[in-house]
Amino acid sequence: MQKAVVLLNMGGPNNLDEVKLFLHNMFNDPNIITVKNTLLRRFIAFMITTSRTKKAEANYAKLGGKSPLVGYTRLLVEKLQQALPHLHVSFAMRYTPPFCEEVIRELMAKNIEEVILLPLYPHYSTTTTKSSVEDFYAIAKKCGFEANISLIERFYDNSAYNMLLVQKIKEALGNNTPESFDLIFSAHSLPQKIVDKGDPYQKEVELHVTLLKELLVQSNLLFKNIHIAYQSKLGPVKWLEPSLEETLHTLENKNVLIVPLSFTIDNSETEFELSMEYKEVAEELHFENYCVARCPNDDDAFVACLKNLVLNV
Repeated sequence: MQKAVVLLNMGGPNNLDEVKLFLHNMFNDPNIITVKNTLLRRFIAFMITTSRTKKAEANYAKLGGKSPLVGYTRLLVEKLQQALPHLHVSFAMRYTPPFCEEVIRELMAKNIEEVILLPLYPHYSTTTTKSSVEDFYAIAKKCGFEANISLIERFYDNSAYNMLLVQKIKEALGNNTPESFDLIFSAHSLPQKIVDKGDPYQKEVELHVTLLKELLVQSNLLFKNIHIAYQSKLGPVKWLEPSLEETLHTLENKNVLIVPLSFTIDNSETEFELSMEYKEVAEELHFENYCVARCPNDDDAFVACLKNLVLNV
C-alpha cells in the first residue's frame, strides 16, 4: 500500500504580495472568526485585513520580505523524507501556498492509499489543528481523494520532543546561569470565549509547562522563576492572560529567557514579534539580558521525534 505523511501548518507569506492573501484567508476561517453569520464574518475579515495589511507588510519586510516558516518546513520535510524512505513526505499550509489541493492532487498522482496527517501544533486547538484537518478533509472530498486517513492530534506530552525543548533552552542560555534568569514560556494567545466553549488549548499549554518544569529540574536547570504568558493578541475582545508584555512589565529580575511554547517552526511570531518587538520592550524596561530560544525547526532530534510519532500510528 502506498503511504504518505503530510505535515500541516498555518503557513505564512512567501513574499510581500502574499501578505494580504494570508490575512484574508486567516480571518475568513470560521475557526478563527467564530461568528456564525458568513456575511458578517466576511465583513469582519475584510475590515481586519484592510487595516492590518500595510503594517504586516512592513513587519515581513524586516524578515526579508517573507515568513521564514515555509523555508524551515521544507528543510524539515527533506530530512523527514530521508528518515522515512518508504513513505512519501509532504506538507500543506492552511492560509498560503502550498495549499491542500496542490498536495492532495500530488498524492492522487502517486496513487497514495493511506495518509498520516501530522499537524505541527504540539497542543490541540480548534483554531489550529481542527482548522487544518477540516481543510484537508474538505479538499480531499472535493478532489475525490478516498485514501485512509490517520491523525496525530497532539504531541506536547512526547518525552523526546520535550527533551529537545530543554536542549533548545540550554542553547539559548549559552554560558549564562539559569539561576539568574526568569524563564517565560510564551504561547500564542486565544480569545477567552474560544477556551470557554471547550477548546483544550490552554489546559494543554499548562500541562505542557508542568512536564517541562520537571524535566528542567532533572536537567539541573534551576531558573529563578518560571512563568506562562500569551502573545499575539488581536482586537478588543478578552484574550488569555497574562500577556507577554504585561509579564515583562511586572518582572523584577531583568534577565529573561523566552521559550516559544506553541510553535515548532520559527515564524513571524518568533523571529519578528519575540526577537524584535518584545526585545524593544525589554530594552525600554532596562533588561540586562533578553534571550529567545529557537523552535525545533529541522533539528535532527525533531526529525527523529516526528519519525517515531509516524511509525507508532
